[in-house]
Amino acid sequence: MPNRLAHETSPYLLQHADNPVHWWPWSTEAFEEARKSGKPVLLSVGYSSCHWCHVMAHESFEDQETADYLNAHFVSVKVDREERPDVDAVYMEAVQAATGQGGWPMTVFLTPDAEPFYFGTYFPPAPRHGMPSFRQVLEGVSSAWADRREEVDEVAGKIVRDLAGREISYGGTEAPGEEELAQALLGLTREYDPQRGGFGGAPKFPPSMVIEFLLRHHARTGSEGALQMAQDTCERMARGGIYDQLGGGFARYSVDRDWIVPHFEKMLYDNALLCRGYAHLWRATGSELARRVALETADFMVRELRTGEGGFASALDADSDDGTGKHVEGAYYVWTPQQLREVLGDEDAELAAHYFDVTEEGTFEHGSSVLQLPQSERVFDAEKIASVKERLLSARAERPAPGRDDKIVAAWNGLAIAALAETGAYFDRPDLVDAALGAADLLVRLHLDDQARLARTSKDGQVGANAGVLEDYGDVAEGFLALASVTGEGVWLDFAGFLLDHVLARFIDEESGALYDTAADAEQLIRRPQDPTDNAAPSGWSAAAGALLSYAAQTGAEPHRLAAERALGVVKALGPRVPRFIGWGLAVAEANLDGPREVAVVGPSLADEDTRALHRTALLGTAPGAVVAVGSPESDEFPLLADRPLQQGQPAAYVCRNFTCDAPTTDPDQLKTALTS
Repeated sequence: MPNRLAHETSPYLLQHADNPVHWWPWSTEAFEEARKSGKPVLLSVGYSSCHWCHVMAHESFEDQETADYLNAHFVSVKVDREERPDVDAVYMEAVQAATGQGGWPMTVFLTPDAEPFYFGTYFPPAPRHGMPSFRQVLEGVSSAWADRREEVDEVAGKIVRDLAGREISYGGTEAPGEEELAQALLGLTREYDPQRGGFGGAPKFPPSMVIEFLLRHHARTGSEGALQMAQDTCERMARGGIYDQLGGGFARYSVDRDWIVPHFEKMLYDNALLCRGYAHLWRATGSELARRVALETADFMVRELRTGEGGFASALDADSDDGTGKHVEGAYYVWTPQQLREVLGDEDAELAAHYFDVTEEGTFEHGSSVLQLPQSERVFDAEKIASVKERLLSARAERPAPGRDDKIVAAWNGLAIAALAETGAYFDRPDLVDAALGAADLLVRLHLDDQARLARTSKDGQVGANAGVLEDYGDVAEGFLALASVTGEGVWLDFAGFLLDHVLARFIDEESGALYDTAADAEQLIRRPQDPTDNAAPSGWSAAAGALLSYAAQTGAEPHRLAAERALGVVKALGPRVPRFIGWGLAVAEANLDGPREVAVVGPSLADEDTRALHRTALLGTAPGAVVAVGSPESDEFPLLADRPLQQGQPAAYVCRNFTCDAPTTDPDQLKTALTS
């Protein structure tokens, strides 16, 4: 069995199971083989929807000659970064420290003790643009390993020592206050792009977590500037090519500053975060565009990412068959004027071209255009546009679809559960709440063991071998807490508590309050990863801090509250300096500064109309990070409901924060005022 990937659960590893390269999965056996054979290790890290990973695989790993050289001189290990974020994080830190940049595919050469000594990302099959060919790199590394082993060992040892010395600037255990959050807002204002929305230049990523901070900051302080940045960015993205104007959902990022041409892969975490962000924007402003995008994105996730087991798949590929058997990026999504005419006829094609900005020159490659929604003076017939969209979507469905990574990642499903639960509740879509419940049920049944330890992934109902990392515990707890508030089912609060007890016991440095990405009893790598910055999704650190804070507000659990506040010390340090990269941490800090508020809604039953009106008003409150419990006065499912009687037999809402409670109210309008001031 020279290639050992055939029985893995990762779609990315399975894509390489037929390579002539004698791949090993990451395992102690692989490194034992390297020790036994005296060969260095080639570590190749990627993920299934990564365009350049596919390119390098086709050019090099499917090439027999390259494979023969690799098999003769290296032990080759293939890692799915989405299954093993800890392995990815440790070696990516080394790559970035050595080269100043990183990315995927990541190519690292290691000693049999897993110590890195040479790094890169994509290597072409022939020298180009000043880059050596992959074969040249292999020959150079092999020669150094054979002839200059002492030097290699010395370099590897130095790299490991340097990594060990790269301790993060933690900033103490005190949560940020008014001053730090105001400085963070000022920093974001400096990096804001007022013409196009968003922050920084190209490539431009959807700043979903920063948007959550801006909305919470506006809710707490009334800052119009914060709201304007959030609103304008959301509108520009929703009108741009980064948003799928036919099927809903967002692509990973825009290659330009104007949100026109996306990198077409669609990730679950982006869509979950943005769905929730647009729902919260609607909650704050009543924006019809925000409502439409939140619902379309939720529908996209359920329609295209939900698996047969009820969870949500990780991603859709950027590439697909262009109809000629060739895999091309964006082929599924782009249109030419001629293609519009073929589907719609001349008159409607002209209308569609104007509405979606499809031009003869094209906005993408080979005269094709990415559909956008530019601002227009012209008034369009809504029924006609709906018909055009329906016919185009139907025609697009006949094209070869992008591949789907069916792997269920616990953390990202946690984000999807929170988004779908809240969006379903806001817009009276019980089907979306049911979808959230289905995913939560899958996580409990399959990913949780009898000690409430989380597995990172599953596929086709089979749980993966890799342990959950901090982001899994934080994001799944976040999803369960949102589900508890929306459904009134206290069991989800209980499950969140089990997960957060693991965070307290296994992921926190008791002395400093700092958090680690891996548990104390996890596999020991050359370094224990620890990254508080929010990048594509909330860091484990921020996610855990947010869930700990919400759980403490729901239950009064002091250890969880203290752990959340200590964890926010890093936001105090980084928020004023790099606010774009700690957006979720800043959002959690806003909740902490606001209380967060605790809302208990008591009524005879959730079917009671007056109870439901109060519950809905509570969920629609904009107070940062407010938690909601709903049930009967006799219920023991939520601690917040204890000793909360009805008022003259009527359903009532109780709002508390910082150990002080308002008088109970039976009036939804009074409750709304209490949660917006």
